[in-house]
Amino acid sequence: MSIKTDAGQPFNRLLLTGAAGGLGKVLRERLRPFTRILRLSDVAEMAPARDESEEVRPCDLADKQAVYDLVAGVDAIVHFGGVSVERSFEEILGANICGVFHIYEAARRHNVRRVVFASSNHVIGFHKQDQRLDAHSQRRPDGYYGLSKCYGEDMASFYFDRYGIETVSLRIGSSYSEPKNRRMMSTWLSFNDLTQLLERALYTPDVGHTVVYGVSDNRNVWWDNRYAAHLGFKPQDSSELYSQHIESQPMPAADDPSMIYQGGAFVSSGPFND
Repeated sequence: MSIKTDAGQPFNRLLLTGAAGGLGKVLRERLRPFTRILRLSDVAEMAPARDESEEVRPCDLADKQAVYDLVAGVDAIVHFGGVSVERSFEEILGANICGVFHIYEAARRHNVRRVVFASSNHVIGFHKQDQRLDAHSQRRPDGYYGLSKCYGEDMASFYFDRYGIETVSLRIGSSYSEPKNRRMMSTWLSFNDLTQLLERALYTPDVGHTVVYGVSDNRNVWWDNRYAAHLGFKPQDSSELYSQHIESQPMPAADDPSMIYQGGAFVSSGPFND
């Protein structure tokens, strides 16, 4: 049996999609206290189940029936699956657009009442870095990937309004072991803060569809979480710990997108099929 968390009793079975990805591998460890059985899924190869507390279930999110079967018997879904970088629309379509529809339809059919959706800062990527945004700010996606995350947020809103399935959409900034560049000094989300945010997203009651920016307590943050205050998310880490190292890097040109837009280089990726 998993240990009890501060927020509530562990789930019986929690599904993590995207378990073979960079964050998926991190969350495979960090979600264990929240559930008796962690069901892990990805289209890519995953490490075998270590013991009876894990279930490894390969699944292509573009396959409707496979996703329906995957969701059977789970209590909540942490949906991190899909293409996680900017790609052509055709590459984004199957996993990120069809896939999120299949996840929500499976949740409806199997009466799963809570989803945590890995959205992205790239839904607002074309806003300038001197703007401060909240969850009600206009979405300005910076590419096909960002568009797919906008669609996922709208899917979450629709499935709550029509079917009562609650979702917390995490507009994740840059979640790595440490920030890698100047832009990430504002967007960095530590693994510890991500874990706390997931705990609050899974256990907070009556979230409806809540949008929250996933960002640590950095000095210069572009995002305001006033409309997600009910989650009680209080980040503890800060990118300032790495400021000396980052400031030693060469300064990008003034017209570099990473110095202008919140979405950084994503605003200039593609076109892909010319």
